[in-house]
Amino acid sequence: MAESVALDPVDLHILRLLQNDARTTYRELAAEVGVAPSTCLDRVTRLRRSGVILGHQLRLDPAMLGRGLEALLLVQVRPHRRELIGPFVERIRALPETRALFHLTGPDDYLVHVAVAGTADLQRLVLDDFTSRREVARVETRLIFQQWECGPLLPPAVGKPGGGKPGGDS
Repeated sequence: MAESVALDPVDLHILRLLQNDARTTYRELAAEVGVAPSTCLDRVTRLRRSGVILGHQLRLDPAMLGRGLEALLLVQVRPHRRELIGPFVERIRALPETRALFHLTGPDDYLVHVAVAGTADLQRLVLDDFTSRREVARVETRLIFQQWECGPLLPPAVGKPGGGKPGGDS
């Protein structure tokens, strides 16, 4: 597990703001947080270098791109051996329908978030790209009716259940 980074209230405020809108300018961030723009730039640079900020992403609406049906696929791979799962993961990540892939504990080995045009495309994807693979023992499909964004992600607060390190702020 990676070592966490000590963050003060100014760092946490910057992270909160950037998670809500990564396009916020340094000048706007500095004004909101109450520091000079140069200080804000230095802090964001430090947060990037330390690995707290991993990058910036553009969020797209799958329905606007013709992929209005989203589903979660629970996949069981048998036998669950490294020489099979490496190529399996590479193949699933390369599919244009794949939004996210998670390796799990429990009876299912993978959770795959997919976006497709409709039920016929979902059926084709499951049959042609999952169950046709010799290492895939089972696929269970769950349609996503609605989803919500959550966050921002911040360190656990001291004194709260699951909390720990000093410097946490919620």
